[in-house]
Amino acid sequence: MFSFDHSAGFESVPAMYDTLVSQARSLFEGEPSHIANAANLAALVYHSVPDLNWAGFYFFDGSELVLGPFQGKIACVRIALGKGVCGTAAATGQAQRVPDVFAFPGHIACDAASRSEVVIPLFSGDKLIGVWDVDSPKPNRFTVEDKDGMQALCQVWLDACSSAA
Repeated sequence: MFSFDHSAGFESVPAMYDTLVSQARSLFEGEPSHIANAANLAALVYHSVPDLNWAGFYFFDGSELVLGPFQGKIACVRIALGKGVCGTAAATGQAQRVPDVFAFPGHIACDAASRSEVVIPLFSGDKLIGVWDVDSPKPNRFTVEDKDGMQALCQVWLDACSSAA
């Protein structure tokens, strides 16, 4: 099926994400369940991108973000809009790349080992669906290329969701 070998070695960060986007498209092909696809995306990213300690979804229930499929340690179950990195991404509609979560105002420490984070807000048209969140125990782990790659992966997931509707 798919290799989850961190040592697979890619020429570049964009090349790694190009491969992951291709793998995600294959995983989602013909699968109408956004939950199943979310679970597989979390597993694919968690086991393929080096130096992560959490990867997953929070879905918007109309008032707050609620934990969805993920890989990693136990997580906060509910996050208010505007609170922490996830809530800020959801409230502003802007991707968040945070080199040092301890310097982020209002950071929510679901895992005290997390030091850096990327959060991508997920929209269907203008409707908030939730956020995609990845954490690392390494400070300044995520580059702009990582953020862009995560956005591309999220777009594949969103496209699969909309084609199943």
